[in-house]
Amino acid sequence: MQPDAQPAIEDDIATFRSDAREHARRLPRALPHLPLGTYERVRLPGDAPVAELMVYRPAGGPDVPGVFVNLHGGGFVLGDWQGDDPYCRYLADAAGCVVVNVDYVLAPEHKFPAAVHQTADLLAWLTADASTIGADGSRIAVGGHSAGGNLAAAACLVAARNGAPQTRGLIVDYAPLDLATPPGAKLSDAGSPGAAELASVGARFNAWYLPAPEDGSDELASPVLAADLSGLPPTLVITAEQDLLRAEGDLFAARLRVSGVGVEHVVVPGSGHGFTHVGPEEHAVAAWGRMAGFLRRVLGDETAGERP
Repeated sequence: MQPDAQPAIEDDIATFRSDAREHARRLPRALPHLPLGTYERVRLPGDAPVAELMVYRPAGGPDVPGVFVNLHGGGFVLGDWQGDDPYCRYLADAAGCVVVNVDYVLAPEHKFPAAVHQTADLLAWLTADASTIGADGSRIAVGGHSAGGNLAAAACLVAARNGAPQTRGLIVDYAPLDLATPPGAKLSDAGSPGAAELASVGARFNAWYLPAPEDGSDELASPVLAADLSGLPPTLVITAEQDLLRAEGDLFAARLRVSGVGVEHVVVPGSGHGFTHVGPEEHAVAAWGRMAGFLRRVLGDETAGERP
């Protein structure tokens, strides 16, 4: 498939997802010592925007901790909460906060902007009802990895646009932030390992996620293109040196800084897309530690945690 080719209409999303799960199963897992399955499955009341949350409570944290809303990656089409399970446990303990791991709606069954508004609605619901999960609704941060980082940023834009309470912090981890530019146009002459494959898959993701190509210019699809970023909360932006998406993440950090938003920006050397989950181990460890430190600061608890 050419980098900007659109998926054929007869493409089977179930087969695509099945193949992707098998591929993910064969990949190494960064920080393999972290435990699995330490969450509590919490069913939410009928007025909540999601039916349930996977909740990770900090070991030895405050009685009523702040809360971090974690959004997994997968190109808006793939993935679920399980891929982030061990890392949510680490963040809960290291940052001293409750972490909620979210299964948001996926495309093509739920196209843009369904997942954006579901995320924004969840943040608003937690602001009012975080006591349901034993957390402090006045201390919320949100973030995600790859597509999850896009959704987190877009949900914060929704809050700014609507004058709703803003989160205390935002984490954007190697996210696609410009869906208006075809992925193939992001390829440099030299390229980087896996860039052409990521561009090809990215074109397929965009075609499934966006109702029409022109929707990629909407700021909720492409937060880096937003006219006004000044209403966003303090933000940690992580980009990877060898990632096809690095330039748009770097630009997002620069635009936030110019807009007066407090920004921490780190470019991780020798790493590509998804490195926090598949390595290199040294860089994954450092990135998760950076996220935990950021959450300790913005959620107001400086005492918890060790490096992963």
